Amino acid sequence: MAEALARHLAPDVIAPSSAGLSPLGYIADPTRMVLLERGVSIEGQFSKGLHDDSIPQPPALVINMSGRSLNSHFTGTPVDDWNVEDPFGDDVATYRRICDDIEARVRDLAARLRANPESTASRRRSPKNEPASP
Repeated sequence: MAEALARHLAPDVIAPSSAGLSPLGYIADPTRMVLLERGVSIEGQFSKGLHDDSIPQPPALVINMSGRSLNSHFTGTPVDDWNVEDPFGDDVATYRRICDDIEARVRDLAARLRANPESTASRRRSPKNEPASP
């Protein structure tokens, strides 16, 4: 959800690439449905792990929504921890609520980046070097 929302809401300051510690291997149907309801595309997105070749290295900023420490994975990269509930296996109402939460956080991050254009994370990068935020 976070990658799709960031692409949709803040392409001027966020070049997202999403990955998980334990990826499912697919995007859950309720995730697709909730994003589609909002007019948010997931085209080109797929479930991937942190070490997938499509993940740019090093990222400018990491948004950690896992609830676990990522310090050993991203030495020297700023990490912003977001305490976001995992909706997997829950009802669609839960997916919508969590999507609202993530959307608010993405909007806040984008506003902070726009307010500080010199920020490392706000610099647009070539697709090969996109930050891994959200």
